[in-house]
Amino acid sequence: MDFTPTEEQRAAAGLAAEIFTDLSTPERLAALDTSTDTELWKALCAAGLPGAVEETGLLGLVLMLEEQGRTTAQVPFAVSCVYGLLAIGAHGSAEQRARLLPALRDGAAVATGAFPARPGGVRAERRAAGEGRLTGTVRVVPWLGDATHVLVPDAHETLWLVRTDGAGVGRDPVRTTAPWSAGRLTLDGAPAERLGGTPVERLSGHAAYADTLATARTAFAALQAGVCAGSLTRAVAHTTTREQFGRPLSTNQGVLLRAADAYMDTEAIRLTTYEAAWRRDAGLDARSHALTAAWWASEAGTRVVHTGQHLHGGIGADIDHPVHRHFLWGRQLDAYLGSGAQVLEELGELLTTNNQENQENQENRDRRENRDHEKNAHARMSREEAP
Repeated sequence: MDFTPTEEQRAAAGLAAEIFTDLSTPERLAALDTSTDTELWKALCAAGLPGAVEETGLLGLVLMLEEQGRTTAQVPFAVSCVYGLLAIGAHGSAEQRARLLPALRDGAAVATGAFPARPGGVRAERRAAGEGRLTGTVRVVPWLGDATHVLVPDAHETLWLVRTDGAGVGRDPVRTTAPWSAGRLTLDGAPAERLGGTPVERLSGHAAYADTLATARTAFAALQAGVCAGSLTRAVAHTTTREQFGRPLSTNQGVLLRAADAYMDTEAIRLTTYEAAWRRDAGLDARSHALTAAWWASEAGTRVVHTGQHLHGGIGADIDHPVHRHFLWGRQLDAYLGSGAQVLEELGELLTTNNQENQENQENRDRRENRDHEKNAHARMSREEAP
């Protein structure tokens, strides 16, 4: 494994950091309240950062999302890249890629995803080739208010693209912990096109769904790594300048220990996220690694944002203080990724299934080798017995 960023990845991350730092300031965020920062989104698209994801891969996106998380910038960067550019680029048909990717690159279109699939959630009624009608409800979809397209998995984990302005599509705003312009998606016979077309050109069914879900988990874990880093940076700045009893707060052992634990948790989120992204870019199975990153982002991320707020003392409880925004984002990312217990249960099931499959494959290989050995032994004995 080599997580060293390429020159293109470093350049994209550096440009993202510059734009997010310059435009997503605490004052600007306070003025936005729960609204999406449309000017910032235009600046990111004008700089070509969404489109750069196709060149830099998931690891490049992870590096840029860390910078978004540091500033808690209110833009649909993660969802449009994951459920739009990367999902369509990897699993869409040639016609879908040619038609949809240009608009997603320049921000004229914004994608989001109604993930993960829920049992009995969205039902699909197939009509013409590659077309269907979807019915069902997804309670919370991030940045649905900004989206022009939604990637929806049905109950069988087939992926469908739905236009938000289409017939039978309802969008009701939902207030979440973090200002993600989220909404409740209601589908009533809504027209949809199957990702990959018909016949499906690339991965289909469960494989495409599993890859997209793992990619999304990795991307949102990267956001959490940035949120935690930003929270810890603010806590360090506060405790090194704030004095009590004639000395900085940072000289107290309790403060040092909590900050050190938060730093180690943040690095654990970052490392597991990098590994999951690297494996996906390398064409390797990254499902269990994405779940590992999601578990760290959920469990450790919650600890870090609580620590960041706690180390600010009384002002950390002020909802207008910038560190409180990191706390809200950390809690929302924990909810979106799934609680640590839920993620750990799914990881255990996946590892158990993989072990069973590996064992069955090994037993099949052993049986084939035994048959081959017996055939060779029989042939050798026949040759020896021949006059």
